[in-house]
Amino acid sequence: MANSSVLIHAGRDWVRGLHPAYFAMVMATGIMAISCQLLGMPWLALGLAWLNVVVFLVLWLMTLARIILYGRELFADLVDHNRGVGFFTTVAGTCVLGSQFIAVVQCYWIATILWFLAGVLWVGLIYTIFTAYTIKESKPSLAEGINGGWLVAVVATQAVSNLGVLLLPQFGTYHELVLFACLSLWLFGVMLYIWLIAMIFYRYTFFVLSPSDLMPSYWINMGAMAISTLAGSTLILRGNESSLVRELVPFIKGCTILCWATATWWIPMLVILGFWRHVYKRFTLAYDPLYWGAVFPLGMYTACTFRLSEVTDQPFLAEIARWFIYVALAAWLATFGGLVHGLSRRFAEYMGIRLGKGTIRKDLGL
Repeated sequence: MANSSVLIHAGRDWVRGLHPAYFAMVMATGIMAISCQLLGMPWLALGLAWLNVVVFLVLWLMTLARIILYGRELFADLVDHNRGVGFFTTVAGTCVLGSQFIAVVQCYWIATILWFLAGVLWVGLIYTIFTAYTIKESKPSLAEGINGGWLVAVVATQAVSNLGVLLLPQFGTYHELVLFACLSLWLFGVMLYIWLIAMIFYRYTFFVLSPSDLMPSYWINMGAMAISTLAGSTLILRGNESSLVRELVPFIKGCTILCWATATWWIPMLVILGFWRHVYKRFTLAYDPLYWGAVFPLGMYTACTFRLSEVTDQPFLAEIARWFIYVALAAWLATFGGLVHGLSRRFAEYMGIRLGKGTIRKDLGL
């Protein structure tokens, strides 16, 4: 009974402190499963895929519990300039899971349900969050209020577009309508990236950046362009039955290569900044849920580079993907190891409190 009460108390604290961006774990694990499948690692892909289903269900149960038990805290996160954009990971994670079902187990009906769920979430979140940011009377400065995490809105948009194109055969007579909607979403996602990255780059270069400001979510600077590359490549591969897409193929291909080039430029820049943060400035490297937002871009870069090699007939791009998958896998394993270590330590802290041997941190980082 004592142990069960400790677990209940721990569970309530973890639900209350659940970070809005935790669905980035679903994004990261899903894209790793897809990348492994594309690059000839089916057993690893299947294992990651089923693990991701468990993670997705657990996070949704925790989110629903947080809505019921701690709705006020959740709403405060929703309208917060730094944390609110994290809710877009629910959209992106749902779509990546759907894409995973198609790529790994060829299950289209579950992917279709997930696509409709993600579409509803996308509409609700994008207008709720950006309306709240617009009409708030108390707002942070640009330096305090914007970070790379804002680009998860772009990732969510492109994820909906990409999954919709993958599902085109399921829509029958609505094929052209869905394709046009996905094409429009892809173009809007690129435009949204331009709007947001201009502010982020301005914040980079004209405001003082401390090591604590350089959060792992800045890797989404690259990840947003990587998923835009994947969505553009999918449009070219799956949408060639449409006369509209056939006419736009040169334009789509040019924009897709532009997105890949931008994603590629970001990689050395982000590595240099990471070195500056953790080596030169000696900022402690410890597990944070935001690190899943750094793993996802690495996996997405692998998948998008492989797909781009198919639409451009450039074999060297596939070779880049075959090497880069190991970088992404190493990052996933390191982050997952940090999660397991953090959970075990926090459970031990709870047991210590129950036995009168310690104190627990209020911020569980979950």
